[in-house]
Amino acid sequence: MVESSEGLHTEFKRDWVQGAKRSAVAFANTDGGTIWLGVDDDGRICGVENADESMRQATQAISDGIRPDLMPFVSVESEARDKAVVVAVRVGRGTNRPYYLADKGIRPAGVYVRSGAASIPASESAIVDMLRNTAGDSYEEAVSITQDLTFRSAEHAFHNAGMAFTTASMRTLGMVNADGMFTNLAWLLSDQCTVSIKAAEFTESDKETFLDRQEFSGSLFDQIDQVAAFVNRHNPVSSRTEGLKRVDEYAYTPLTLREALLNMIVHRDYALGAPSLVSVFPDRMEFLNPGGLPDSLTRSDMFNGISCQRNPKLANVFYRLHLVEAYGTGIRRILADYSGEADQPEFNISDHVFRLVLPRRRFAGQGTGDDRSHSDSPQPVNDRERRILDYVEKHGVATRAEVQSLLAVSQATAAKLLRSLMQRDMIVREGNGPATVYRLTE
Repeated sequence: MVESSEGLHTEFKRDWVQGAKRSAVAFANTDGGTIWLGVDDDGRICGVENADESMRQATQAISDGIRPDLMPFVSVESEARDKAVVVAVRVGRGTNRPYYLADKGIRPAGVYVRSGAASIPASESAIVDMLRNTAGDSYEEAVSITQDLTFRSAEHAFHNAGMAFTTASMRTLGMVNADGMFTNLAWLLSDQCTVSIKAAEFTESDKETFLDRQEFSGSLFDQIDQVAAFVNRHNPVSSRTEGLKRVDEYAYTPLTLREALLNMIVHRDYALGAPSLVSVFPDRMEFLNPGGLPDSLTRSDMFNGISCQRNPKLANVFYRLHLVEAYGTGIRRILADYSGEADQPEFNISDHVFRLVLPRRRFAGQGTGDDRSHSDSPQPVNDRERRILDYVEKHGVATRAEVQSLLAVSQATAAKLLRSLMQRDMIVREGNGPATVYRLTE
């Protein structure tokens, strides 16, 4: 029976036109519906001239022009109405949403939904919701909303690991699905990836002033290298000589920093869209990740090495490339590194946030808050640094605000000058927050 008017589940067309594909896509993405060919917009039956040709055009257009394959949810039949022949193109709600126009792709210009009697472009958030619902809880397996991807960084990473990077291997790893579409896993490893990690170094423990900040995006392979370089650049090292051998002692063990970074990237909840944060403070380094523990994992499980991967396919890629070792060992390695230390790592976990806090180790003979890097011989000071040293010698201590006033410089510049003097063991920092002062090294 032909409905009397167009609506949520009904569309009228005099005959098949390319624009009818939008209606088929919209019905498949919403609650299904019927496209009646041979019916005017006002509901008057005019019939089609050649029912077989109209049916062929509709079937071919849907088969060739809509992705994923919608035909299992489509029936095309002719019916006699009022001495005329009409064609009913019935489209059911698909199970692999979002459906889209093949020549437009998975974007608002290609994905349509039904709104009343109209077929309208879906919003990007609606597209993401459809992808997520189709993939269930697996963000990695959902089809990427961006399909124009390149993989220069991934190819380089695979080549360095002695592994082939081919279409076949991408299918095996889950980067390409059964329909030949790139998944979110592929997007995360692609050069077009826009998820980011923000990193910053702060002068105090309360994020009042930063000395250095950067944001890294692109392929996760690039982000690993870039963030690793950032944290290593802010990892002070003290050097001493034992006989003829030079011994370096780090504030943070480099392997522990790498474990923390890889753990952050592998276990991040990418569906949340928020950036990961790396924060360097005078007394600690923090790694903050969107997403708490997976639903089936407890704190006790985590500390006992029980692994429940939020992103198992990403973890598998990293494992195959030897970026990570056995699953579930990262946290235990970090804890083992701090075994016997007075200050232990902290794990602050909520439903949507995982924060790892690594305490900074104190070098031999170092007071609280001292910031020393390797230096085997005294280095010359410039005029502004000399004025700071003279001021501290005269007054006993100096605050950052006093240094700002003394030199007529910005807060950030004063902090950099003080940090430079601390790195050369000329002054030490005492206290935290507003009570912070600087003294000459004894």
